[in-house]
Amino acid sequence: MARPAKTVVCTDEEIEHLQHIANGMKTEKRLVDRARIILACADGMEVQEVAKTCGCSAVTVIKWKNRFLEKRIDGLFDEERSGRPEVYSDSDILSRISSLTATPAPDGYSAWTGDQLAERIGCSADTVWRLMREKGICLDRQRSWCVSTDPSFESKAADIVGLYLNPPENALVISVDEKPGMQALSRKTGFVVTSSKKIVTGINSTYRRNGTVNLFAALDIATGAIKGKSTKCKKREDFLSFMDDVIKDNTEKGDETQEIDVILDNYCTHKRCEEWLKAHPNVHFHYTPTSASWLNMVEIWFNIMSRSVLKNASFDSTEDLSAKIKEYIDAYNENPHPFKWRKRIVRGSEIANSLANLIN
Repeated sequence: MARPAKTVVCTDEEIEHLQHIANGMKTEKRLVDRARIILACADGMEVQEVAKTCGCSAVTVIKWKNRFLEKRIDGLFDEERSGRPEVYSDSDILSRISSLTATPAPDGYSAWTGDQLAERIGCSADTVWRLMREKGICLDRQRSWCVSTDPSFESKAADIVGLYLNPPENALVISVDEKPGMQALSRKTGFVVTSSKKIVTGINSTYRRNGTVNLFAALDIATGAIKGKSTKCKKREDFLSFMDDVIKDNTEKGDETQEIDVILDNYCTHKRCEEWLKAHPNVHFHYTPTSASWLNMVEIWFNIMSRSVLKNASFDSTEDLSAKIKEYIDAYNENPHPFKWRKRIVRGSEIANSLANLIN
């Protein structure tokens, strides 16, 4: 004798919920199909009739009918699956990444890549990149540093940083340096459309050299204003002529005896200026330590100027380049602002040859 078919009886709330699932525009199709099966069963339809109406097999109807009777609406959702078992745990993969990066890279390569690590470990590249992102490991990014070996580094650095953070009262503190070898290149520039339909800056790979320009610049630490002068050379005579212009500008403002502290790197052009300093007793030179030109704040402005004036530009002559630099300085001085000097701590002596000491 055949067993009687199980009857599906739903409450009004369940009917309303099932209809909401079945009619949902953004509901997964599998949930929509299962809700329609239960609604048809609740209307008293036979299994074969439900299968024909819903476009599925009788086995499928019985499966979801039984699941609904056992767990109600929660039974229509997929149960959690264990998924594919891990071949390596995350800790194992990180350990192997550390070990591999401490060994020479594959033949022909200077450093390991994520794909090479994944292939050697035997896992997916996505897994390697995910773990490296979580640990903040960036194989392609680099950080360089310059550690000063100057035996008087501390006293010289303290002197310059003191001028930045606590300048003498009523004194003018300026940061001076030169940017040599700026090329006046003539090249065709404009805009182009790439194969991906993106509009980008276009620069012709061929160019004509029209000579080079040297730029002396003095940054007023207090205001951020720039005094600049373009020259063909960067000899000591050119440097002192520029300093004469700086002193002259200050004198014209009525500050003939104002103390002027000048921060310079220890380049040969800036040294052996005793006679000039004797003629200007109110001017004092402060030299950065050896291999520590990053202490000279005007270097920050040189980077800004290079991106604004030199990058992707074309100049027909050195005079054209010098004129553009002067125009930029004039525009910059209309709204200058002082820099807030800060420098990240650099521990070059603590470099690690392996990731193991950094990620554990």
